[in-house]
Amino acid sequence: MKLRLDLLKHLTAEDIAEAAVAEQHRYKAEPTFSKTGKGYLAPQSAEDSEREVAHCIALTERLMKRLREAENAGNEAS
Repeated sequence: MKLRLDLLKHLTAEDIAEAAVAEQHRYKAEPTFSKTGKGYLAPQSAEDSEREVAHCIALTERLMKRLREAENAGNEAS
């Protein structure tokens, strides 16, 4: 998948929060009496991988739409 840095300026906090919530189910906390107080991410399942690909495609489409809208607004202002 090609990394589109030009789309980053159209990324919102809501987009980032949505991605974080989608991965939350993989977080596994260490036992209650652990000394470090840290956890880890469980390995991805095949279903998780499929969901991630679908999410990336949907996010890219949303960002492309925002980019087109921004370009159209810029053209109308000129």
